[in-house]
Amino acid sequence: MQIFDSHNHLQRFAKPARIIAEMRAIGIAGCVVNGTAEDDWEAVAQLAEDFPDFVQPAFGLHPWRSHERSDHWRARLEAYLDRFPDASLGECGLDGWISHPPIDTQLDAFLPQLAIARERQIPITIHALKAWQPLFDAFKTETPPKKLLLHSFGGSPELVKRLADIGTRFSFSGHFLHPRKAKTLATFSLIPLDRLLLESDAPNMLPPPECITHPLPDGENHPANLPRIATALASAIGAPPAELAAQTRANHLAFFRPKNQASPTIS
Repeated sequence: MQIFDSHNHLQRFAKPARIIAEMRAIGIAGCVVNGTAEDDWEAVAQLAEDFPDFVQPAFGLHPWRSHERSDHWRARLEAYLDRFPDASLGECGLDGWISHPPIDTQLDAFLPQLAIARERQIPITIHALKAWQPLFDAFKTETPPKKLLLHSFGGSPELVKRLADIGTRFSFSGHFLHPRKAKTLATFSLIPLDRLLLESDAPNMLPPPECITHPLPDGENHPANLPRIATALASAIGAPPAELAAQTRANHLAFFRPKNQASPTIS
């Protein structure tokens, strides 16, 4: 079962080469590594250069870090996007779960990132938590690009339709397999398979014990847990595991493939 990890943070691991080798060994064909602030964009870039057949970079300013941006953050972000023509924009977004930085500060960083992704016609990966109305308001101010991914989506069934109507894709992380997340897991049964991607969000979003095939210390999530997560999701939504793997692989390639590349052949 060959799959892709559509969202992680490999730059946070001390030995990413070992992590990548273990991902390959378990059947993960590649991943998108998301930067979150100016101080980790170069680490993401280095991974993309060291593992060009496996790592696709994404550069963005996370809402939690939006108040830390420099005066030149936008120019630096665009320079990384120029350096990597296959890069996407992310992780960015809005978070109402935290009180600092406030939403207004987050918006000051998020709106320009929406504009950059739209103008460059590149995918954008969005973090949205307890900030759905501000998100839709932001979309009225800055129209998002056609390729829009809500990573680790935890919204309601009503939001699925509203977001799907504007072309959104949704990625699933293993954290939602915990029993306390049953409502979120049920929501994923409403998402059309052609809109679904898989992610580890590693080293975050640790899945339940039965899905941990590659334990790490300190509660970190290994991205090689993803195949077991995919199997558990398939069971939960009533999809054959091989069908889910093939469809999410096709979805990943179609979403993140640069527009000048040929369409992939899925086997």
